[in-house]
Amino acid sequence: MPAVGDLGLMTVVAPAAGGFDESELRRVLEQACLAVGLRSSDARLLRGHTNAVILLAEDPVVVKIARRGSRLSDVTRTVAFARWLMTVGFPTVPLLPVDQPVVVDHHAVTFWTYLPQPEHPVKAVQLANPLSALHSLIPPNVSLPVHDNIRAIRRSISAITNLPMSAVKFLSDYADRLESDLTGISFARQSGPIQGDPQHRNALHTPDGVVLCDWDTASTGQPEWDLVTVEIHCRRFGHGKRHYEQFADAYGWDVRQWSGYSTLAQIRELRMITTNARKAHHTPGSLEEVKRRIEGVQRDDPELQWRIL
Repeated sequence: MPAVGDLGLMTVVAPAAGGFDESELRRVLEQACLAVGLRSSDARLLRGHTNAVILLAEDPVVVKIARRGSRLSDVTRTVAFARWLMTVGFPTVPLLPVDQPVVVDHHAVTFWTYLPQPEHPVKAVQLANPLSALHSLIPPNVSLPVHDNIRAIRRSISAITNLPMSAVKFLSDYADRLESDLTGISFARQSGPIQGDPQHRNALHTPDGVVLCDWDTASTGQPEWDLVTVEIHCRRFGHGKRHYEQFADAYGWDVRQWSGYSTLAQIRELRMITTNARKAHHTPGSLEEVKRRIEGVQRDDPELQWRIL
């Protein structure tokens, strides 16, 4: 995602529940950086959708600030898992070697090594080897949550406040049907650690290849969930079938050929829709795209191109 701007030039917006405004973000950043001996002047906001992701100007460090209300235990687990990945030599963005997370006014803050990126984005095929390596790892010494898309979908539906009740009911009924369909699925892959949201924007270039990042959704589950997520991003966001086919060839398995593909794809897409619907009140401009996606599902249009939110 392109940079949003310097913190000193950010537009002040009224914070939604759990959201940020300029002064709060600057204060949390300053105090967190001070706690670990970093300088926060002239920092730049890179992303502000789920968490605030900030690049420091004077140190090659990315600071990630969780929204108020995020559970400290979840962020602590993410840090522990990333550290474990580093110890086993897995290709991940490195954590900064400081005591973290740092907590400032109920915001959990983490610090990561900045990796400068070229102009060209990561391709799906470059996700294949890291994901295959992740799915082959022995169980980590970190207690990961069990992957549960249906539960996450229902949690998001219960928090939607800006869609018509008819749309919310459609989403809930659709979740009911997909949950029933899921009970009949026979998974083909062995359960283990998964990334939970592998996609082009959750990986970064390095001189030695590609590393994965953003471990907030790491969990224990079926690799099929990761693989169908890659397929959805290729299909829905304009990369094309060949882009995904190159990934499947490199990974060594095409999730589209598996009998449970359609159900998992629909569940994963529903989670993407409901997550964005829940967050639409503090993500300007996203509500119309959420409605467009829902209408596409109602028309049973699996080829509708989605806009990235």
